[in-house]
Amino acid sequence: MELATSKRTRTAETAETPGAPRRWAVLAVLCPSLLLTGIDLTVTHAAVPSLTRELHPSGVRLLWIVDVYSLTVAALLVTCGTLGDRIGRKLLVLSGFALFGLASTGAAFAQTSGQLIAARALLGAGTAMIMSSTAAIIRVVFPDRRERTIAIGLWTAAHSVGAAVGPLVGGALLQRWWWGSVFLLNVPVVAVILVAGARLIPESRNPAPRPWDLPGVALSAVGLTAVVYALKQAGADAGGGASGMAVTVAVGAVGVALLAVFVRRQRRSPQPLLDFSLFADRRFTTATVCVLGCFGCYAAMLFFLTQWFQLIGGASPLRAGLALLPLAAANAAGAVVAPWTARRWGDRWAMTGALAGFSGALFLLCAGGGPARYGVAVVAMLASGLGAGVVMTLASDAIMASADPDRAGEAAAIQETSFELGAGLSIAALGTVLTATYRAVLPSSMPGIPAADRQAAGESIGAANAIADRLAPSSSDLLRATARDAYARGFTVTVLSAALALAATATLAALLLRPPRRHGRR
Repeated sequence: MELATSKRTRTAETAETPGAPRRWAVLAVLCPSLLLTGIDLTVTHAAVPSLTRELHPSGVRLLWIVDVYSLTVAALLVTCGTLGDRIGRKLLVLSGFALFGLASTGAAFAQTSGQLIAARALLGAGTAMIMSSTAAIIRVVFPDRRERTIAIGLWTAAHSVGAAVGPLVGGALLQRWWWGSVFLLNVPVVAVILVAGARLIPESRNPAPRPWDLPGVALSAVGLTAVVYALKQAGADAGGGASGMAVTVAVGAVGVALLAVFVRRQRRSPQPLLDFSLFADRRFTTATVCVLGCFGCYAAMLFFLTQWFQLIGGASPLRAGLALLPLAAANAAGAVVAPWTARRWGDRWAMTGALAGFSGALFLLCAGGGPARYGVAVVAMLASGLGAGVVMTLASDAIMASADPDRAGEAAAIQETSFELGAGLSIAALGTVLTATYRAVLPSSMPGIPAADRQAAGESIGAANAIADRLAPSSSDLLRATARDAYARGFTVTVLSAALALAATATLAALLLRPPRRHGRR
């Protein structure tokens, strides 16, 4: 009876696979949805100065406002991928959009930093439902590998370009409206996607879904939250008391322990929530690491460049967003040319070269004077975006191609977790580098500036600017100039750290992306 049921389910799923014209119509619905979730990853970057003036968040709370979205997505993608396999991917993606629209409304009208953090977390939950489902739907709708590569390239470009243009969209809205408008933008788009998706997206599910592992879900979510919390808090504790740092280290250690228990539980389970046997494939594992490192550095640079153009360059939110357009355009071009580079040089050398190019672009950005010399910055952004687009497209396809169609939800969860976890961890880790350097470089005393004000200015350059607003002109100018110099030095150290991480990832790709011997293809 079970076998018969499985066969009927498989037949029903196959019957719902759309023909060629409708396949691309489905993709036309999914790509704008990923563009929207990509925009929400970075749209707050442009709004940081204005929402800081309105909500007065602490330095740590500000980091959580920016990063809780990607953290929540990363924490829930695995379980949402499995849930979609069980209840149906169409149902899950439409439910995710409904939650996304409601959370966007809540974020727009938040009155405190705590409310905004909670709303951003709900946005992340809705995004996890959307992203885990869309990748699996593409895997089912496009069974042909050549078509799937093109589809994934367009889909990846939609998300990454959305992340790139997020600051521009936010800046344009902030020219006329308050900071909450960057979230209200989602509501009408979600309404259209819900109507179109209900008509066009076919239903699909795993005919033999795995049991629900609630303890496993809790272990992964709590463990990941603790690790990222420790990374963020380390920046706030830098230069502070030893007791605070000890607590941070302890929280991080607990998070690592919980994640280790999660991995052990999954490896021992006959039907795990996340099948770690997928990582036995060397190419699968390497492609996942490439996505994590590449998109992590890409998202982090979007955040830091947006802040640099506004806080150091003095640009408006709109001008800061416009300054990042070369990065978005190059990223879209990289996703489009990725299949050609793979055919010309193979996945191994295409990804290695793209990662090396991304790394070299960041070294150029530092050596060429940083964003202050915009001509050099444009060259660096073009090379960075092109390399990131190639890597994210080819690595995403490698991950999905390694999975059986019935396990598409799990493969999609791993793929998208690497995207969002990369963004969350990179912003947390590189943000810690920037904060620690900023505090170390900022002088311990400045003439005419009270010690309490100097200590508060060490929390962030935004805090320094706020303090400078109430000081005498001479002291204000001194504090602003000193804080800008400290931030610029911290930015340089942060970019160099990202460049070194990308160089290491390129080396890993060159060594481990060798194809199986039986194929004889390099």
